[in-house]
Amino acid sequence: MSEIQVETRTESDASRAGNAPDSIPKLLARNAASRPSAPAYREKEFGIWQSWNWAEVAEEVNALALGLLDLGLVAGDHVAIIGRNRPRLYMAMVAVQSVGAVPVPVYQDAVADEMTYVLSHCSARFAFAGDQEQVDKVLEAGDSLPSLEQVVFLDPRGMRKYDRTRLHDYRELQDRGRANGEAARAELEDRINGQGESDTCVMLYTSGTTGRPKGVVLSNRNIIESSRNACEFDGVGAGDSVLAYLPMAWVGDFIFSVGQAYWSGFCVACPESESTLNQDLREIGPSYYFAPPRIFEQMLTSVMIRMEDAGRFKRRMFRHFMDLARRVGADRLDGKPLSGIDRFRYRLGELFVYGPLKNTLGLSRIRIGYTAGEAIGPEIFTFYRSLGINLKQLYGQTEASVFITQQPDREVRADTVGVPSPGVEIKIDDAGEVHYRSPGAFVEYFRNPESTRETKREGGWVATGDAGVLEAGTGHLKIIDRAKDVGKTADGQLFAPKYVENKLKFFPNILEVVVFGAGRDVCTALINIDLTAVGNWAERNNIPYASYQELAAHPEVYGMVERHIEEVNESLGRDPSLAGCRIHRFLILHKELDADDGELTRTRKVRRRIIEEKYGPLITALYDGSREVFAETEVTYEDGRKGTISAILEIRDVRLAGEDSGLRRAA
Repeated sequence: MSEIQVETRTESDASRAGNAPDSIPKLLARNAASRPSAPAYREKEFGIWQSWNWAEVAEEVNALALGLLDLGLVAGDHVAIIGRNRPRLYMAMVAVQSVGAVPVPVYQDAVADEMTYVLSHCSARFAFAGDQEQVDKVLEAGDSLPSLEQVVFLDPRGMRKYDRTRLHDYRELQDRGRANGEAARAELEDRINGQGESDTCVMLYTSGTTGRPKGVVLSNRNIIESSRNACEFDGVGAGDSVLAYLPMAWVGDFIFSVGQAYWSGFCVACPESESTLNQDLREIGPSYYFAPPRIFEQMLTSVMIRMEDAGRFKRRMFRHFMDLARRVGADRLDGKPLSGIDRFRYRLGELFVYGPLKNTLGLSRIRIGYTAGEAIGPEIFTFYRSLGINLKQLYGQTEASVFITQQPDREVRADTVGVPSPGVEIKIDDAGEVHYRSPGAFVEYFRNPESTRETKREGGWVATGDAGVLEAGTGHLKIIDRAKDVGKTADGQLFAPKYVENKLKFFPNILEVVVFGAGRDVCTALINIDLTAVGNWAERNNIPYASYQELAAHPEVYGMVERHIEEVNESLGRDPSLAGCRIHRFLILHKELDADDGELTRTRKVRRRIIEEKYGPLITALYDGSREVFAETEVTYEDGRKGTISAILEIRDVRLAGEDSGLRRAA
């Protein structure tokens, strides 16, 4: 490991000795020693892919760590990492760990107030900022961050005239580290070798669905054992590759792009920008892929839009072969026997439809795909598996170092999230809440002992907050909803809003749904349309519009959404346990739900309680028989300014098969 002598062994030696590296810097040393010329990172910049091998990464990390030592970073300090996915920001995390400090990734799209809260809560002394925008947000916090002493920026563009008293160029800091003497190198060596499995690896903040985000402290043991077990579960190795495009502050990105990458030695590729993501995905062709359901929903929406624009022959061919894929594709993927004619027809479909479609999406080389973060619609899940993509579900959370359950090959189903991951135990308490015990279970919530005690129970069991059932015989876990959101309607029927919301979001025209009904006579919904999908439909049907608000209020858009709800209601009505979840009334919101407005988390989860408070008058109108309601809502613009938008929103009844339309009233 480039001049720094770290106590480590090659992978085979460590396995035989039962003494694998117990920190990320030691895993880096192992990879640099055992596969120095193998690719570790790729990044596309100015249209060109650049690569770093493991030996080069080790040298860069050491140089940066020595520079941080020279700046006075001490063991136990917290260091914020702010920016988009870039190899040098991942290297910064490992350099921080090498010194014995704790990296704290922060969502790059967080507004200044959100960023200030995180940096203040963890008392960050140092911060790495990807570019001028992130530096400005940190500097804007000013006196709110008395503990913050130094800021290191990666991209120097726009920074020439900034006061450099507390600002440092990333590469200049590395050069400063390289110039350090033997005493500094010996100190760094001692700090790396002095770390063990119980030391903190990273602190990641929760999404804050129900309140302020909490700092989740994860140890080296949590990350490394979870990464090792998950790699062994799916046979992930050095020959695999991933595209790192999800927020660096999300535990899913950290476990895939750092934990598993450093354990197995595979290559992590970073896209050039969000706008080039799809093209970069096609060029890299990763073999290991992870995305939340929203990404798969967006991909499916783009496919459906393209097919609507295609000629009649292509549309007929697509529908024909997709009908075949839905019937036999999943069975083929699971190795089940097919008839000769079905095998032949599927090969034709692969040639004319499935193969080109997977290539367009950048999923041609996927060997293992995972989705998590929230439930994925069964229809969406089945669509990808029918194409021959080995998409599986996992269930996890930040507090578990991601993995609680995974789906083994040939046991993949849309209605479960799999069996307990290796080393994980699961139980369901009397109230139906899922609990787990795992080597990945977090150490504590930072500076929050009360919440730690509420979540970590006696015997090492961790409460997830999710309601679920373990399937008898198979051991598969089914997640129903967030425990606090599952309830009953006024007549005692089951109310599971997330299940209904996911079924509606299968339709490309619907982006987001929030369903209400707990303790009520009927269920109602607030709807967000997908501007891309509905806008494309409007253009094809010569429907003019000037804004999201105007399109959302169009009568034909209301009619289209109403038909989607009727279709879902018909499906729910066939299941007696879910019939009470059918939607009776709805309105289409005049704005998209937005994380900047506090309505979604940074991982795009609905903050249901905030929605209930913010849109209380609209919800009241859904239940009092009103035909329309006036809405005035505060919004946050991209530059941080606040404003308001207002509209008169139509409220529409939905016809239910076998029942009178409209709002049922209690007798």
